[in-house]
Parts: sequence; C-alpha cells; structure tokens
Amino acid sequence: MTDGRRPSLIVEERGERGTRAVRRLRRDGFVPGVIYGGADGDSTSFKVDSRVLRQILVDGSALFDVKVGGGKARPVIVKDQQFHPVRDQLLHIDLLEVRLDEKIHSTVSIELTGVEEAPGVKEGGVLEHVTRELNIEALPTDIPENVSVDVSGMEVAATLHLGEVSPPPGVTFLDPEDTLIATVVVPTEVEEPEVEEETELVGEEGELPEGEEPPEGEEAPAEDAGEAAPPEGEQS
Repeated sequence: MTDGRRPSLIVEERGERGTRAVRRLRRDGFVPGVIYGGADGDSTSFKVDSRVLRQILVDGSALFDVKVGGGKARPVIVKDQQFHPVRDQLLHIDLLEVRLDEKIHSTVSIELTGVEEAPGVKEGGVLEHVTRELNIEALPTDIPENVSVDVSGMEVAATLHLGEVSPPPGVTFLDPEDTLIATVVVPTEVEEPEVEEETELVGEEGELPEGEEPPEGEEAPAEDAGEAAPPEGEQS
C-alpha cells in the first residue's frame, strides 16, 4: 500500500511476549518487530504479515510509513533485521521512527555498474567489490535506495576510493575518503606441480629392492650374472 509519496505498511500491536509466543507467531506467518523512537521515546511491539513485509523490503525504499492498527502513519527506516542462520527467513525486524526535518545517520548499499565494460575486466582482470555499504548522513526523505558507482573505466590494477565518488543530492558520506570501494586484480596463475617420475621397482641390474618378493610366476634374478645356475642334472 502507498499514500502517493512512499510505501505504507499496516501492522498489528503485539501483546505476546516470550519465546513460545514468538514461535507461534512465526508459524502463523507473522514477523515480530519493534518500533523505536517517536516523540515520547517509547517503543512499540508489533507483528506483521511476513509476505506484506517482504514486499515492502523488496521494493527497496529506505523510508516508509507504518500504521499500527488504525493509528496515524509514522515515518520509519529499518534499524535492524535478524535472519535465520540457515534458512533465508526474516525472524525479527526493528524499525526506527524518524522526523522528516532532521538529518539522521544510516547505511546504504553500494551498487557497481559497468563491470563488464571495464577495460581491466575485458583484459582478463577480476573486479573485486571491497566495500559494500556506506555510512551516510541525510534527511530521511533523501536517503537513497543505494549508491550507484560506475566502474566502466577501471583498468587492470586500478583502484577506486570513496573520494572519487560523488554523493547523491542531500547525502553526506561519513566514511573516510580513502575507503577502498573496488579494485581490478589480475588472476594469479597457479603453476601445476611437476609430476615426479614413478620410482622403478627394480634396480639397475634387474635386482629387486631388499625384502621384496618377485611377482607370482617369475623367478628371482641371479645374484651375479657370472654365476648362472647349473643345468638340470649337473652337480657342482
């Protein structure tokens, strides 16, 4: 749902407490959460349909309105999310109510564009995305969904730092200018180890190594080529 300006999410106030109650909510398709901030500084516990919440988050808007029951719309941003360690399931969400006329600190993701067009990539280099999130300061209405960074001009061994990136209108970067955003590296060639020649089973004179028996059906070689075994019937 939207109010014409930004997405709007309707949630229900949550009175249930404790691990069992929260597990029951999740089984019923709800995500528990808490809204912090506000004029009185109190927090509000709520539950929301997981599918409805997922749609709001997928839309990518950093700022949206929350209505608790039939209450008034409260502008909020996502403060924290907790996911299941194995399944991609949102277990809990914290929202922060904000004032639209006051700048706040937030984090936004970095989206790299033009990766395939980068000369360094075309020459066989690999583009490494080093920093994926930035700390920013802005009015809630100016917080972007992400910061787009064009890397289409990066050569092999090139580096891109935050100081080379222009912030979106109304946004101030809080990270140091020398923060490394991306680099193009040349893949290290892995030298295959030389295969050692198989050790011969017999010695130079056809002798078997000490302690080994000859293969079945074969006789052991004479110890001395000059001392051949006497013909059958002859005695030494």
